[in-house]
Amino acid sequence: MRYSRVHIEAFGYELPPVVVTSADLEARLERFYRKHNLPAGQLRVLTGIEERRWWEEGYTVSEGAIAAARKALARSPVEPEDVGCLIYAGVCRENFEPATACRVAAGLGINPGAAVYDLTNACLGVMNGITDMANRIELGQIRAGLIVSCESAREIVDITIGQLNENPSMETFRRSLATLTGGSGAAAVLLSDGSFSRAPYRRLVGGVTRAAPEFHALCRWGLERILPASLASQFTQFMSTDSISVLKYGVELGIRTWRTFLERLGWARDQIDKVICHQVGACHRDSILRALGIPVEKDFSTFEYLGNIGTVSLPLTAALADERGFLNRGDRVGFLGIGSGLNCLMLGWEW
Repeated sequence: MRYSRVHIEAFGYELPPVVVTSADLEARLERFYRKHNLPAGQLRVLTGIEERRWWEEGYTVSEGAIAAARKALARSPVEPEDVGCLIYAGVCRENFEPATACRVAAGLGINPGAAVYDLTNACLGVMNGITDMANRIELGQIRAGLIVSCESAREIVDITIGQLNENPSMETFRRSLATLTGGSGAAAVLLSDGSFSRAPYRRLVGGVTRAAPEFHALCRWGLERILPASLASQFTQFMSTDSISVLKYGVELGIRTWRTFLERLGWARDQIDKVICHQVGACHRDSILRALGIPVEKDFSTFEYLGNIGTVSLPLTAALADERGFLNRGDRVGFLGIGSGLNCLMLGWEW
């Protein structure tokens, strides 16, 4: 994938109001910790996460996506009627149908001639949304498009803590650790062909995607039946992650993708000034940077205080990095994303 006329016009994000520390979660797991004689602070030590944020109960993902999108539009010359496509790319959606994107488009007053749809691919949703939108812009089909997402971890973490208290085994904890990193948040990325600004910047150079679908069962989030088939309506959410295998095979896939990424874009590793990675936790961040030969000072992280927000993690982190002056004009920036499946997508930008 190569591009010549795709730019980030603006970011928008919304942070939830409820701060939940790792110590808060451990207090709810007192029975499990006591059974296994675990000292307090294990969750922070294992993940590097001090705290994460959750929405208030009853807050909908469309509300978060709308709020983030309004901020992105307000920071740009693009008006809602200029948006030729709106993609909602979150894992969390409000219904099987219609697309959550429809509710967001209605809330924003998007041009009725725009394409409006959901796109889902685990934690890569927004990254895939960017490439879909970039293709439309590069082909001249639209001048501007919005990719939005909102994730909510409160319910699945509450369910997981309940399961750990009912079945306080180390195996249950091992497969639940990744779930306990979950945070909430919303993000929007507004792309354009550069025609709205006198001096457009943050240009998309290109990207590479690679897949290892043989590992599709390593991380799963969905519904499972909890009562006999005669009571088919009785389902609950579940999440199960083999964190060790996800890290091992994810890093291997990342290395293969990185090599092709550098080759396709014609960049040398040392020519990349900054990277924004999907935010999982300290072990994942350290392992992938070390494997790719990227100095830690080139990376901007947020997982310590926001946790893993799924599809929102990378764009929200990029927005904060831009806002705080970590990303500078002229920087070569890599967006490095990986998601369950396994899928890996890397995008290169000239900031």
